[in-house]
This record gives sequence, C-alpha cells and structure tokens, in this order.
Amino acid sequence: MNILSMDVLYREYKQDVYCYLMYLSRNHHDAEDLMQETFARACNKLEVNEGKKTKSWLLRVAHNAYIDKLRKESRSSAYENEFFYNYPSEDTPESDMVRQENRKELYKHLSLLSPNQQHAVLLYDIHGFSYQESADLMGVSLSHFKILIYRARQRLRNGKVSA
Repeated sequence: MNILSMDVLYREYKQDVYCYLMYLSRNHHDAEDLMQETFARACNKLEVNEGKKTKSWLLRVAHNAYIDKLRKESRSSAYENEFFYNYPSEDTPESDMVRQENRKELYKHLSLLSPNQQHAVLLYDIHGFSYQESADLMGVSLSHFKILIYRARQRLRNGKVSA
C-alpha cells in the first residue's frame, strides 16, 4: 500500500465521509469515530479498490462500518453523557442556533420517510451521486432506486411527512 495515496484519499474525501456519517449517526463524536474506522478499513483494502469510483466505495465502507456499530450497540447498552454535545465553536450563537434548527427540521422530515427513501434522498439529493451510483450503493436496481427517490420527493412535496 502506498502511504501517499492514502493521505491523498483522506484529504480529498474526509469531509464527504464525515457528512454522510454525521447524517447516519446524528452525533459528532460517533461520526468522527466511524470516519476513523472507515479510513482504517479502506487502508487495508486500498489495492482492491484500484479502478473503482473512490467516493462511492468509501461511502459504502462507511455505511458498513455504521451498520457494524449498530449491531454492536444492540448487544450492549451504554448511556451517553450529553454534557459534551454542546462543544464550543467559532460560529456566533445565532448562526449555530439557526443551523441546529435547520438540521432538526431536515431530520424531522426525513425521519418520517421509510429507511430506503431516506437513504435514497441522502445519496442523490444531498451527496450528489448519480442515479446509477446511488442504486449501486444501496444494492438495488436503477429502476427501483428511481421509484424510491420519486416517492420520497412526492411525500416531501405533498406534506404527508409533516407532523
């Protein structure tokens, strides 16, 4: 494995992987831990990925790491300390509050969709993958993916997801 290529891979895709994991876990610390796990797994399989689309491959590795974390957590229970959730930032309190409210609103609407529809919207509309790449990441056919994204958008437009 080439250390330089792993460094380039990390620098280029760390933000995309973090944002994807942040959406899935909805926790900054878990997203960071999962991002570290993702790149550790990617480091072991870097030669296998030659010639494939790197971003989609990394997000697939990240998704698998997230699923493994959920399985592990289902076997044990842990209580989290919410004290560390409000860590200081350089943003103003107003902008931070607006960002949190927008994120909560987005999560509220997306959480009312089915898991497959959530995943489809996340991959295509938020991360900007093509239809085919998104379908491949989800492990479904292209036509099935198009149906998922269409129905998710219809539910969001018609307001059937609002509480």
